[in-house]
Amino acid sequence: MKIIVTGSLGNISKPLTETLVAQGHAVTVVSSDAKKRAAIEALGATAAIGSIADMNFLTDTFTGADAAYTMIPLSFTEPDLGDYLRRMAQNYAQALKAAKTKRVVLMSGWAADLIKGENVEDEFDSLDASITVMRPGSFYTNFYQSMDLIKGKGFIGKFLTFRYSGLGALLSGKTGLLMGNYGGEDRIVFVSPKDIADAVAEELLLHPEKRTIRYVGSEEMTCNQAAKIIGTAVSKPWLKWVLLSDKEMLQGLKMAKVPEKLAETLVEMQAAMHGGRPLENFHRNNPKMGKVKLADFAKEFAEAYHKSN
Repeated sequence: MKIIVTGSLGNISKPLTETLVAQGHAVTVVSSDAKKRAAIEALGATAAIGSIADMNFLTDTFTGADAAYTMIPLSFTEPDLGDYLRRMAQNYAQALKAAKTKRVVLMSGWAADLIKGENVEDEFDSLDASITVMRPGSFYTNFYQSMDLIKGKGFIGKFLTFRYSGLGALLSGKTGLLMGNYGGEDRIVFVSPKDIADAVAEELLLHPEKRTIRYVGSEEMTCNQAAKIIGTAVSKPWLKWVLLSDKEMLQGLKMAKVPEKLAETLVEMQAAMHGGRPLENFHRNNPKMGKVKLADFAKEFAEAYHKSN
């Protein structure tokens, strides 16, 4: 099969490309970075260099493909995240329709259907194609982006807060903590990007008659249990995950000069996780859990943590 993989050589797209190439498929990887061309070709894939904001580029890339994996990278510079996601989704949908691509696997999020204005899955409904929506849990790899705060402040600003140093400054009086407006004893499904890639690879070869949704996870546990696993791996077994209020979270994001609408969206996303509805939906769909445990990832995290000292 000829398969298009978007997402460059990211956490999911790279192992997905490796798997598909090993299976004998002709894979084209979409990347906006021309410097990635050599690395893409080294995997045995073809590089398509261009932007997903360019519908003509996407149409040309999708033309002749049997299947496509589509993802939209989050942007924390867009003042209106929902508007950005919808624009990119519309580009994909129009290009896929023009290219007459018959099999599409769309990356979404496990709480996407619960966040007002952020769910763009319906943009693909008009396609004459077999569509599967992937809804993975919270990525293991999000912990990497808290590494500097673990070292510098002794706590982790969770994945939607770590990018803004102002929030770290606001909370620096609390040490040895993970922080977010979900946390503590909230139960979360965490997932390895490798397990997501394996699930996507399976779906690309299927052709369901109607739109399907596949939830993907690797391991379910409380936030404090996850904090202990990560903390133990880096010799900080006392690491805890403190639950902030929505107001505290919003205040921190605003102090960090995050655009107001974007800050409100980020708080809403995490509040949905605290409320437990994503977990309910996850179990309602009876997903098959992946193979990679958080303890396995924690070993990789610890190695990267110590190398960066």
